[in-house]
This record gives sequence, C-alpha cells and structure tokens, in this order.
Amino acid sequence: MRNTDNTQPAPTTIDGVFGAIAGWVSKYRSHIGNNDVFRRCSADEVKQMAKDLGMSPAELRAIACKEPGAADLMQKMLGALGIAPETLMKRDPAVMRDLQRLCMSCSHKSRCQHELAVGEAAERFHEFCPNAYTLDALLERESLPFQH
Repeated sequence: MRNTDNTQPAPTTIDGVFGAIAGWVSKYRSHIGNNDVFRRCSADEVKQMAKDLGMSPAELRAIACKEPGAADLMQKMLGALGIAPETLMKRDPAVMRDLQRLCMSCSHKSRCQHELAVGEAAERFHEFCPNAYTLDALLERESLPFQH
C-alpha cells in the first residue's frame, strides 16, 4: 500500500536547518575564496595595485584577506575624537586610507572596542592605537578643542 500522506514538516523547521547549513557553507566558501583574491592577477598587476595604494604587495594581500568591516573601529574612533569620517574622506582620502590600513592590521581591537564602549577612547587611544600619531596630527590641524 502506498503512502498518500503528502504532509511535510513545518517549513520553518526545515528552512531554519537548511538555512543555517547554507549560511555556514557560504561563509566557509567565502573564507576559502578570500585566501587569494588576486589569483587571476599577474604579479605585476598586484605590484601595480599595491603601488597605487602606497603599500607593498604583501601588505595589499594581507589587507585583502581581512573580513569586511575590519576598519569599522576607525570610524568610531574618529567620531569619539570629534572628527567627521565623511569629511576626512572627502578632504584627504589618502590619510583616511592610511588610517584604515593600520586599523585593519591592529592587534588591539578588543581594547579599542572596550574603550569606545565605555567612552574613554579619546583619552586613552595613545596607549594602544597604531594611528595615535596621525590622529594627533589631525586634531592639531583641525584645531579641535581636545585635551590629552
């Protein structure tokens, strides 16, 4: 006798399980693909791109492997210091790119997140931020009222 019961499990249960699996696979594939984003580029092309950005090919490859949003804390730090990131990007994109590049490679992200969260980043960024020198120069250039 044939089973004519065509009922299926609730779509939300199956969709949730398959959605989680698909998300994991997608994340895994994305991660694996990020290991060599320049695989279709010649060494000379990578070298030229790095030169255009003012960095070495090794730095460019390292930055390209970072997760999206790896420099998001820089935006928040600028805000904490009273510097508008959008204005800086329009007025001096090279400085903004340099700030972002150092932020992406920073090993003090958890400290930075903590200081930003408790509202003390503006007073303590000199202790951990690789961009401290440039940030000080920006603050001086902008003549912003800021006390160290």
